[in-house]
Amino acid sequence: MIRGFHLADIFTLANAGAGMGAIFAVLAYVRSREPVFLLVAAGLVVAALAFDVLDGRIARWRHTHSVMGRELDSLADVISFGAAPAALAFGAGLDGGWDQVILVYFVGCGVSRLARYNVTAETLSEGADKVKYFEGTPIPSSILLVAVLAAAAWQGRLADAVWLGVIQLGPGRLHPLSAMFALSGSLMISKTVRIPKL
Repeated sequence: MIRGFHLADIFTLANAGAGMGAIFAVLAYVRSREPVFLLVAAGLVVAALAFDVLDGRIARWRHTHSVMGRELDSLADVISFGAAPAALAFGAGLDGGWDQVILVYFVGCGVSRLARYNVTAETLSEGADKVKYFEGTPIPSSILLVAVLAAAAWQGRLADAVWLGVIQLGPGRLHPLSAMFALSGSLMISKTVRIPKL
């Protein structure tokens, strides 16, 4: 199977590896409570984004587009831009019951967004080599959420000291900052938001 990989696929796997590294860094933070691990996690998500950009450019440069590459890219993106940001949010203190519901929703939206893209990519490309626009925001846009969490970690605004505080809402706690994940997820699955693909 490895012999069937293209150069772009190696960068896609590096994307997934960076995403997993980010999750491991969050786990290291949970164990040690050293905020530097959250900053490392955020940095690894940025590295994943760089690998994600490079794999697409290399695939176009080498004319090595494939269904396998597209599926591999989506799976890597779920890890790096879905699961890793959600883990980073949980580690940073968005860990109340309602926060967890929102984070699961966010990841579910990311998975749905990528599945829809894979199913409709050929239709949206209209016979061209690449898709002209995204329906809904692309999942790598979660890098903006990661930037907010990195800034919070940098300033020591973690756990219940996170910006906007925490409220008790019925049986669970909610950090209002987690609403940015609900908004991001909703924008990913929107069919009315169309973003030109560069």
